[in-house]
Amino acid sequence: MNKITKLFNIKFPIVQGGMIWCSGWELASAVSNAGGLGLIGSGSMYPDVLKEHIQKCKATTEKPFGVNVPLLYPQTDEHIKIIIDEGVKIVFTSAGNPKKYTSYLKQHGITVVHVVANVKFAKKCEEAGVDAIVAEGFEAGGHNGYEETTTMALVPQVRENISIPLIAAGGIASGRAMLAAFALGADGVQIGSRFVASEESSAHANFKKAVLETNEGETQLSLKKLVPVRLIKNEFFHKVHKAEQRGATREELMEILGKGRAKLGMFEGNLEEGELEIGQVSGMIKEIKPVAGIIGEIMEEFQMIKNELQLYVLL
Repeated sequence: MNKITKLFNIKFPIVQGGMIWCSGWELASAVSNAGGLGLIGSGSMYPDVLKEHIQKCKATTEKPFGVNVPLLYPQTDEHIKIIIDEGVKIVFTSAGNPKKYTSYLKQHGITVVHVVANVKFAKKCEEAGVDAIVAEGFEAGGHNGYEETTTMALVPQVRENISIPLIAAGGIASGRAMLAAFALGADGVQIGSRFVASEESSAHANFKKAVLETNEGETQLSLKKLVPVRLIKNEFFHKVHKAEQRGATREELMEILGKGRAKLGMFEGNLEEGELEIGQVSGMIKEIKPVAGIIGEIMEEFQMIKNELQLYVLL
């Protein structure tokens, strides 16, 4: 047992990313049942849909699970109320000020974790009273940090500046990468992209297939004038990229983005016009598997590499 498994009362220090359009009750409950911490991604859900997913998750797992709440959406207050009413005990917040909800959630007995991309906000999170921090490098898919700090550089810097449990995220999809994160000072890992390509993910089959076919260098950070997001280079990405190269304004980019672009790509499977959010580590993902198999593989490799390194040190 380490700090993360103790904090969440889970078997393995693996947290599933709460990804929009990919992280419904089925994925969250599967991860929790396999020994990790599953998260429902509330960012793409209306309040009534979130309530339904929480209730279904409670019905399909007796293990701890949580809800990821991006603070940039207008329905956040309603989401927080539902989470409290439904008795969810773990909340991961991101894309906003951790002070806004942390004390309120903790008053209701909820464990709070906040996602950051730099040391400055990691310190603010600790001051706000969060129970743990996710330090996410810019290798990650989805919404990302403006600084473009890699996981390898970010995690040890955050570790040096906080005393609470630390979860590493960004570019982690294997036991080898998980062990590296521990060497950098993390107490656990958060994994997103690998779980997109799982049988239980709510991502469209077309998107899952696109993830398997994505190779090194075929994702890129985009839309930095709005909210930085890592995307697969498809027709939509190239349209945005050309606009950014000619100096498009924030307003022009918002018009190109439009509404429902992420749903169109990741949930409805439009691979050209949709927004396809995935991490750099997608280049390593070549097979769709059940969640239990993914977690089993990660933990087996983690232990194998750990044993190999211990032997190496003894030589």
